[in-house]
Amino acid sequence: MPEPNYAVELTPPDIEPYRTGNTGIDYVTSFDSGRPGPHVLVAALTHGNEICGAIALDKLFRAGVKPRRGQLTLAFDNVAAYREFDPRYPIASRYVDEDFNRLWSPATLDGPRQSIELERARALRPVVDGADFLLDLHSMQYATAPLMLAGLLPRSRELARQVGIPELIMCDAGHAAGPRMRDYGGFGDPASPKKALLIECGQHWERRAAEVATDVLLRFLIALGSVERDDVAALGGPDFDATPRQRVIEVTEAVTITGEHFDFAGEFRGLEVLPEKGSLIGHDDGRDVRTPYANCVLIMPSRRLVKGQTAVRLGRYLD
Repeated sequence: MPEPNYAVELTPPDIEPYRTGNTGIDYVTSFDSGRPGPHVLVAALTHGNEICGAIALDKLFRAGVKPRRGQLTLAFDNVAAYREFDPRYPIASRYVDEDFNRLWSPATLDGPRQSIELERARALRPVVDGADFLLDLHSMQYATAPLMLAGLLPRSRELARQVGIPELIMCDAGHAAGPRMRDYGGFGDPASPKKALLIECGQHWERRAAEVATDVLLRFLIALGSVERDDVAALGGPDFDATPRQRVIEVTEAVTITGEHFDFAGEFRGLEVLPEKGSLIGHDDGRDVRTPYANCVLIMPSRRLVKGQTAVRLGRYLD
């Protein structure tokens, strides 16, 4: 499949002014309203080349937005990878040693392994542990519609509906390669009240991704009562007042690469609906990979076709 060539329309913001913060952890700043309310955590740069979230947080900082109740924490995650971002080779700075968003299990965080990403995840762990709500800002390899990844818990799906954008909500269990921050601790525990969402804002470097990141962030804070609409309306973009009919995609399985060579059978970019059961998706070391049911939705096909990683997720519309 030919590699898409996307222009880098976004300018990485300078986050050095936010290095010191006020939490004792570099690039993590927390604002306490002094009034009762939830602790809301918004994270950007979980992957170093997904810069739309950093733009959204920078905009919030520059506007001086503070919570009306509870606590609001803004965190830039994988700063080491972000420092490597080069618009001439923008795909190369996803991470330094390993994927920051596959490390979020106690066994990994407490284990003996060492990496730049693990060191950072361990530093951020107390912040994540202390949050009641999490929004993790991401972007995608291909230019497809934004996706809100709500996980499998009904309470997180309901929060996605309260935020109201984007149109598509995806409910999935994550990756075989390791758990995301979205599913860590209480966020993935059915008995916990904590809630987490992960937004894929669009193609990594398109201008629209930064607009989506900002609008979703503002709507998230409004939904939780951290801010009121009038506090942030001036920062809103095209989707700030949008009222789409939201649709839910249930992910039924992830295609994990088991062989040394995987290739797709077509130029899939994501959200293609294959109408026939048994439609060919690709080959994993020559083994056919086919759709398990009719009207199967292909979600976020990867360009990182490496053994043990997710090639594509398969799902279906629930409504």
